[in-house]
Amino acid sequence: MKRPSPFSSGLAAAFARRGLALSLVVAAAAVSLPARAAEDGAAAEADADVERVQVADPYIELHTGPGRGYPVHFVAARQEWIAITLRHTDWYKVRTAGGKEGWVHRKQLETTLTEAGGAKTFRDIALDDYLGRRVQLGAAWGQFKSEPMLKFWTSYKLSDTLSVEGTIGQVQGLYSGTDFWHVNVLAEPWSDQRLSPFFSIGLGKFRNFPNQSLVAASVTDAKLGNAGIGARYHVSERLVLRVDYTIYTAFVADTRSTEYRAVTAGLSFFF
Repeated sequence: MKRPSPFSSGLAAAFARRGLALSLVVAAAAVSLPARAAEDGAAAEADADVERVQVADPYIELHTGPGRGYPVHFVAARQEWIAITLRHTDWYKVRTAGGKEGWVHRKQLETTLTEAGGAKTFRDIALDDYLGRRVQLGAAWGQFKSEPMLKFWTSYKLSDTLSVEGTIGQVQGLYSGTDFWHVNVLAEPWSDQRLSPFFSIGLGKFRNFPNQSLVAASVTDAKLGNAGIGARYHVSERLVLRVDYTIYTAFVADTRSTEYRAVTAGLSFFF
């Protein structure tokens, strides 16, 4: 029997190796194609869930983060479609048709058009924010026994009608100055209304210090009680206008107390 030549044996081995490699490539493709198809299907399903709007202004600026302090890294031109994928307070993360992602403020998105051709509105979302508000920070200016008064407060909503609030304030009078703080419980029976009255009661501390020009004057430290009424008005977005009338009672001694009346107006921000 004639033995195969070394050349033919090597050629057969090379073909066998190529056949094995081709089989491995085909097997890998058979495995990866369904997985890739599943990923594409999931991406398409995710894109179907997001809302798409069309730019109506000359352009919309995309920031790198949810705030005006973040730089603009891309500009979407008029008639370009963008998908809204995420929300953080008044900022929305969007993705352009070309895959660029960034954050856009709600005011800019309110100028876009929906797929139906109408103007995009966020009125329901703004109302949901107002109804779901928890923490508020605010400041007010007013009169404390006919003297100028400045106060700052923060409140936390415990339930639909009850909140706890902490306040610090200062009164700068002609002959003396006053620092005070107090913690209050607020009842707001109609907190779901844009104009909402409230009632408050609380306790704190009062410190009155006379001007250095007065002779034989001493600092007065006393416990402080207060009760008040007021109203809040939702101005727009996350701003709330507030006015209140409060009666303060400083217990300067076991048998003596002093009463003060204050009227203030200010703004608060909720989140």
